Amino acid sequence: MKKRGFADLFFIFLMIYLFVPILATTLYAFATNWNKTVLPEGLTFKWLATLFQDTSFIEAFGRSVLLSGGAVIIALLFIVPAIFVIVLYFPKYEKWIQVAIVLVYAFPGVILAVGLIRAYSGIGVPMIFIVLGAYVISILPYIYQGTRNSLRNVNARQLLDAAELLGATKLQAFIKVLLPAVYPGLFAGALLSFSVLFGEFVLINLVVGSRFETVQIYLMKKLSTSGHIASAVVFVYLVLMGVLTFIISVLTKRSKGVANT
Repeated sequence: MKKRGFADLFFIFLMIYLFVPILATTLYAFATNWNKTVLPEGLTFKWLATLFQDTSFIEAFGRSVLLSGGAVIIALLFIVPAIFVIVLYFPKYEKWIQVAIVLVYAFPGVILAVGLIRAYSGIGVPMIFIVLGAYVISILPYIYQGTRNSLRNVNARQLLDAAELLGATKLQAFIKVLLPAVYPGLFAGALLSFSVLFGEFVLINLVVGSRFETVQIYLMKKLSTSGHIASAVVFVYLVLMGVLTFIISVLTKRSKGVANT
């Protein structure tokens, strides 16, 4: 009982430690003034309204969606089919994908940014495309794991063999049988990858900088000018991540349901 009580107490303190900063930031995004009191002196939607009236924020948000979404779409179009082929037909090559995943984690953002600048700054290719390519590689672990788990959950190899046995071609079996069975897991991995890229700051800031201002760079600028606006940006980001987390949770449960049927 004492161990259970200590574990519960530790969990409560951990939740307080994690959620108090988030709650304080959210309150500050709606506070009129908060200087001398424990709680805000008043609440207002002024800062959110000001934020969404700022064309710089709208453009930065659009750039973040475009860059993150573009990297995810490229990964889905090129990396996912390659993973399908390797996992289903050439499993002995999976070890090379796992080596690539380890290498993704082995390079910190600062070192990667310096390497990209030294390697590509003089060849005439816009650096934003270099960052886009780096983003595609950086989400390889999430795309690979989501795709691999989805294929194993539905026994993809047996599913394709059954479809081909009934007269479907490999392409028909892939499009009409396999993809509908694994799409919840693929979509969940894509949303997870998007959320990770949407919050990325180091690479885009060091390689491209304010020439391609994203939400994270916009937030960095606002931290030195208006705490209320910066808190409003963080609040919008938290809402977006909360929505994506909810969708990922629903899709994960649906994927498990497909696997259990």
